[in-house]
Amino acid sequence: MPGETFKEYVDSFSYGSRTDLFFKWLKGAAEADAEDYIQSLLQELGEVSDTGDLSKFFEMTYEAQLAANSPPGEDPRWKYEDAPFTPLSKPLSEMRVGLITSSGHYVEGEPHAPPELSDYTQEEGTKHIGEYGRAKPFLSAVPIDLPQEKLGVHQPGYDIRAAQKDRNTVMPIDRMKEMADQGVIGEFASMAYSFIGLTSQMRLTREDAPQWAERVKDEGWEAAVLVPV
Repeated sequence: MPGETFKEYVDSFSYGSRTDLFFKWLKGAAEADAEDYIQSLLQELGEVSDTGDLSKFFEMTYEAQLAANSPPGEDPRWKYEDAPFTPLSKPLSEMRVGLITSSGHYVEGEPHAPPELSDYTQEEGTKHIGEYGRAKPFLSAVPIDLPQEKLGVHQPGYDIRAAQKDRNTVMPIDRMKEMADQGVIGEFASMAYSFIGLTSQMRLTREDAPQWAERVKDEGWEAAVLVPV
């Protein structure tokens, strides 16, 4: 855009005029790092046109994302003096283990978001990001035997393309089944749960998460695998 600074350009990938959730991490990158990444990206694309080998692209993108999301120094927002976890009472191989993710998965045809947000398409959702951040958390129940093609995903906070192709990238139902079959865990709970992580964090921590914990305890869960997205 005319008169646009480089900082404004990279910021526009995160819910801006160039919204692309795969590259939204550029907003958090140091300006010099973002410059180096884009220059290296263009050089690598030139190489790929000759070799067809994308491995260097994946490696450099991973490293750039890691640097952008792990700035030097300690961020007090993510430092906690305690944790809610407790030691296991018995070996995992004897426990009933459940799965909860913030990936936004749901059963096709069933409600999957607060009513005021349920009609947004994925593209529309990114334009109403503030509404999601204020919304009441909404928990979806997903039977673990549900076929992949009957599982939907809606989460305007991340690029869902990989999750649509393979649920196990962010909701590892099949991997959990394998662990149960191999005896790594005693039993995989028959119902997994997912919610849109881009939601009211205050409501989540103070109201809904404690209620959800009681719910799965009533279902006999003895441990849980939590997958943040």
